[in-house]
Amino acid sequence: MSSVDLAALPAGATDLLLPPDGRLLFFALPEAGDDTSMGTVVHLPADAAVTRRDSYAWNLANIAEYDRLFASYPEGPLRARTDVSLPHHKFIVPAGEEEAVYRPGHPYCSELVEIWEDTKDLIAPSAQMQFGGYADEEAVEFDPVDVAASLAAQAADAGHWDGPVSDDVADWVLLADWYAGRDVERREGATVHWVIQREDLAARRFERVFTTVFWNP
Repeated sequence: MSSVDLAALPAGATDLLLPPDGRLLFFALPEAGDDTSMGTVVHLPADAAVTRRDSYAWNLANIAEYDRLFASYPEGPLRARTDVSLPHHKFIVPAGEEEAVYRPGHPYCSELVEIWEDTKDLIAPSAQMQFGGYADEEAVEFDPVDVAASLAAQAADAGHWDGPVSDDVADWVLLADWYAGRDVERREGATVHWVIQREDLAARRFERVFTTVFWNP
């Protein structure tokens, strides 16, 4: 989906402990999945030898619709811009609880979120991708990172994802968002979230990235 040159990112541009160089390769299938990761991330060291493959090699069944959809993806350079990031969500489900509550310590969080939504495009308009910060999607009430952490824990319980997996959102961080609905035909309203546990990010275990897709068709 994208290739990010880490050495080109300005110092301190994100809240993430990223490697200083090399590239992050982001992959995703913009389809909703309940108990499995819908993408992956690969860290390519700066000195790694690579060979370009056929862009359509993944479509082993040669399904014409898949080729047509893939061909509709726009191509071009990504250019970094540093902007403020604030929460878009109003509710959380405390650990061990089933009922949602407003964000603790923020009695006016609903009003603050509405103000941010009304002014964001003037202050920090979103682009095709976002690295770090707070996750966003077309219709958001709960933190998408919290939702992804819960899905990762469910996937691990179902044997579809390797543990250990924490279901505590405090142990996770947003690596990137891709607003796929802007780029992919027939995926209007879709957002891809790549999330990773903080200890995995610190150890640069990018194979541990869990990917979710929100789609509001």
